[in-house]
Amino acid sequence: MKVFLDSVGCRLNQAELEQFAAKFKQYGYEIADSADEADLAIINTCSVTKEAASDSRGKIRNAARSGHTQVIVTGCWSETEPEAASKMPGVTQVIRNHEKEQIASIVTGIPEPFINPVSIKREILPGEHFRNRAFIKVQDGCDNYCTFCLTRLARGKSRSVAAETILQDIRAAENGGGKEIVLTGVNLGAWGMDLNPPQGLRDLLNRLLAETSIPRIRLSSLESWNLDEAFISLWENKRLCPHLHLPLQSGSEAVLKRMARRNSLPDFLRLIQCVRQINPLFSVTTDIIVGFPGETDQDFQRTLDFVRTAAFSGGHVFTYSVRPGTAAAKLDGRIPKDVKRERSKILREQLDEQRKSFGMKMIGKTTNVLWESAEPINKENCRLKGFSENYLPVKCLGSQNLLNQISNVEVTDFDGISLAGKIIS
Repeated sequence: MKVFLDSVGCRLNQAELEQFAAKFKQYGYEIADSADEADLAIINTCSVTKEAASDSRGKIRNAARSGHTQVIVTGCWSETEPEAASKMPGVTQVIRNHEKEQIASIVTGIPEPFINPVSIKREILPGEHFRNRAFIKVQDGCDNYCTFCLTRLARGKSRSVAAETILQDIRAAENGGGKEIVLTGVNLGAWGMDLNPPQGLRDLLNRLLAETSIPRIRLSSLESWNLDEAFISLWENKRLCPHLHLPLQSGSEAVLKRMARRNSLPDFLRLIQCVRQINPLFSVTTDIIVGFPGETDQDFQRTLDFVRTAAFSGGHVFTYSVRPGTAAAKLDGRIPKDVKRERSKILREQLDEQRKSFGMKMIGKTTNVLWESAEPINKENCRLKGFSENYLPVKCLGSQNLLNQISNVEVTDFDGISLAGKIIS
């Protein structure tokens, strides 16, 4: 039997795909790299934006068109709209978020077999979800009440994965030859707060640094209010990749209040200053929502000014869309589409300019790169592509296939998208 796994959305969904793959392999399934080759398709959906929900439905339709008798749906969109998901063509089952960790057992109707965790070896997913980097789920759910967000409704309360389980997953990645792990969660910075006794993400990182040897540890999105200078000091250890993604959402205190965000703008800036004292080329990226209900021209200008001051190395701009069931859906002061479009354009251009400026600063510097692809050009050369430690795309010519290897690269150029350079070791 072959199972095809697909997802939309965040790195947490990608981490869950890897968990699904490991579970189904225990039952003797092969992981297919396309729906056409599989007997069963599982789609892990997302609902964070209207576009993500639409993409989720598109993935389901694509799997159904391949002629499968079984298309199984899980994830945040199907959690918030289970009836709509169950009525989609080809869908035979909707598995709720709280059940997805047992998805293979639910599908097969057979209890999970006992597997000695020492023997587990991560295998890279085929097809478009191929990643040398291993996404490790360490936390799920959220206790925040951001008024625009459906995730708390879809994922429930914050829950931490036990440190021993996380260590097992990392060792499986190491056993599979992994060189980088990415810790993921809905509210990653809340890890450990629900444990007894309570712990913090700093405690987890200290343990991972002490008890594993994987060369690169990267963190996915973190809320700024979960961090302090003691946490940032961990990056003096070079195994921690110098990149943080800190969602800002708005540079206006008034808008943040309507969003029910806990950001302190002065603290946010101090945090950025702190990481750049450790490493001037520490990359800080962000998320921003434009056109939130009640956002005035002055509010938008404050956001633009804050972005310029923060000097982010890039980011994502989301145009606010109403998500039924959220508190923001009831707010007055809807922003016209053309205004939202113009504000999005201005902010994207600003962040793009900052991304290019940051890339230019890398010229002449040396960075370590994990190679994600290696395309032979001729007998002597490969075209290598990967990511720097501070998460910039890098391309390079190499004399050998260095897939899933880490090289030191002297950066010689930046084309506005990717760094280029020569391998020095």
